Amino acid sequence: VQLRESGGGLVQTGGSLRLSCAASGLIFDDYTIGWFRQAPGKEREPVACFSNVDGSTYYADSVKGRFTISSDKAKKTVHLQMNDLKTGGRAVYYCGAAGVWGERCAGEYFGWWGQGNQVTVSS
Repeated sequence: VQLRESGGGLVQTGGSLRLSCAASGLIFDDYTIGWFRQAPGKEREPVACFSNVDGSTYYADSVKGRFTISSDKAKKTVHLQMNDLKTGGRAVYYCGAAGVWGERCAGEYFGWWGQGNQVTVSS
């Protein structure tokens, strides 16, 4: 299984970015793809998850109403549209793949990870 993130970068507060996670080496329709982020000195936390099995989604409370996760099955790619980004310095965003739908998109359910993509929100 390989996951490749793209789309990170530098953005001003209130701006938007779209992250993409291209998957290969798995039966895409059978997996949940999740986005996680890790700021310096902090633990990795779930941001949003999408089940390619039934279309279920999960969003962390901090991003509800601002972020949207979607899946393009034809391209085996999951996108994370991030709008109204808040000032918060930098974080590395990772996508992960899980063979099950875990409660609250917990990272423990994810067995495969991408290399990470940095997002910096400047004031």
